[in-house]
Order: sequence, then structure tokens, then C-alpha cells
Amino acid sequence: MVPFSVLDLSPILKGSTAAESFRNTLDLARHAERWGYQRYWLAEHHGMPGVASAATSVVIGYVAGGTSTIRVGAGGIMLPNHAPLVIAEQFGTLESLYPGRIDLGLGRAPGSDPRTAQALRRNLAASADSFPQDVLELQSYFRPATPGPRLRAVPGEGLKVPLWLLGSSLFSAQLAAALGLPFAFASHFAPELMWSAIELYREQFQPSEALARPHVMLGVNVFAADTDAEAARLFTSVQQQFVNLQRGTPGPLEPPVDGMEERWTELERARLEHALACSFVGSPATVRQGLERFLQRTRADELMVTAQIYDHAARLRSFELTAQVRDALATSAPAPRSPAAV
Repeated sequence: MVPFSVLDLSPILKGSTAAESFRNTLDLARHAERWGYQRYWLAEHHGMPGVASAATSVVIGYVAGGTSTIRVGAGGIMLPNHAPLVIAEQFGTLESLYPGRIDLGLGRAPGSDPRTAQALRRNLAASADSFPQDVLELQSYFRPATPGPRLRAVPGEGLKVPLWLLGSSLFSAQLAAALGLPFAFASHFAPELMWSAIELYREQFQPSEALARPHVMLGVNVFAADTDAEAARLFTSVQQQFVNLQRGTPGPLEPPVDGMEERWTELERARLEHALACSFVGSPATVRQGLERFLQRTRADELMVTAQIYDHAARLRSFELTAQVRDALATSAPAPRSPAAV
């Protein structure tokens, strides 16, 4: 069975607060654990009125402390925003508190607008250029202690915190292949280079202590409901969100509407359809058909499912139906190869 995981931005709803977002995040994580999702990842974004997960490590600890078995992690930490030693200490702390359950996905984008990125990084260009070196430095902090003086991450040293590289371009695909790390592609909002990135990663992958063979996780939007019409209406919340982002007016997640015809231009609609091409919206039968084709074509080792749905009950229902689709796909799929060490 191809594992399904959850990507959550802790969306801040119009008329609500970040505190309510965090309560909804923990509730969804507890349900996801019961429904058999593999991982629950939070993403680092800054200065976004509709995203509450800016202090990603803090939210990961909150979710891990409120669940029991599901892996919890970052999808991802934008490493150029931070000193690698600080991230090693943060995730060493999380791994010490919740052993065997913490993942660390790393990205090189700012996760914010240019002004916010400048405030976070100070030296923007140098931080972006040093990403490969920062990844190697971060890896070094998790290695076992050795004699002699060295920088140490305490906690962190000697702990097994799986590293993932995240990306929407060929850069991270190539780096993940060279370092022998699992690779997660952001096809849920930037699918343009997905095929090239998958091919490059698989062709150039070098086995490592972390991973014996390539492991590709692909992000997808799944909006599942009892009917196609109901799912399409739920999907209008994320459509409005993307239109607002294109216009430079980000805000909280809007409630769904009956139609988008008067809310976007033709150009905005075309851009949105391209950005959200890896979206599966509809009844369980419709979603199953779409995901089955997607998995057959991409041969993804894992799917990272996200759903920016305004109504919390509807969001829970969407992930519940998606888990049922996953199980139905497993009964009709060929026997899987042995799992990679991720």
C-alpha cells in the first residue's frame, strides 16, 4: 500500500483566530492517526494572515504531544531562515521527547514575502546560496559523538532524525539524489517541473546510510465529499486563497462559495488551474479514479495530502474519505516492494 500522509498549514479561518487553528490542527492529527496516515507535517510560512504554523517546531511539539503513534514533522523547515545548529537542537529536543516519531523536511525557499525574508535571514543572498552546505552541517550535528573538540548539538548528537529534502524545482531533486535522502516535491501548488524532478532524482540517486533507494513523496490536494458538487464547493476556499495571493492580498481562509465565475479573471483562472493541476476533487469514486491514475503514472512511493477546507467537520470528512480511498486502492494494487528506510 502506498502510504498517505497529511500536510497541514494550520489555516486561520476568516472570522477565527490562530488559537482555534491550533485546536483544529491537533484534532485533525488525532483523527489522521486513527485513520492510518503515515505522517503529519506542518509547514513554515511567515507573515501570512491565513497560516498559523510559522513557529513550526513549536506546533510539531504540540501535535506530537497530543498524539501517540503517527510520525510528526516539518514539511518543511526553510533552512536558510535558520542557523543549522539551532534546527539540530530543536529537532534533537523533539526526537528526545517523542523518540522514533519526528521527521525533518528541509526547503530552501523563504516561505514568505521578500521583506519578511530579509527580516528573517538578514543576509538573503548568502543564505540561499549556502543551502547545500547548511544541509551537510545539519547532518553533522546528528552524528554520534567523536573524540576531540567539535560543535555539538545537545540534544541532537547521535539521534536518528530522518532528513527529507523538499522542493518545487530540479535543485533539491539533484541535491537529494546526491546525498541519498528522500525527496518530497511540492506538486500540490507547483507541478510544472514535477516529471523532470522525479526523473532526475531517480536517475542520479546515490544510496546512503539513510536510504538504500530513491523515495519520492508527491504533494496533492484532495477535496473529498459525499458528492462531486459538494467537493467542488469546498474547493472554492483554496481557489479564493490562490487568487488573493496572485493579487498580492493574502488573507485568512475564506468560506466556500457557490461559484468562482465572477471572482476571477480568465488569466487568473488559467494560472490557478495550472498551479492546482495535482488536485483531486469529488466523491470517493471520483477521487479514487484520479489518484489511481496519478499513482500509476508517477509511481510515487508516498502521497502527502493537503486540503485547505474552511469547515472543520468537512475537512475531517475529506481526510476520512481519502483514507477509505487509500485502503480501496491498496486492495486492487499489486504487491508493493520492500519499504525504504524512511
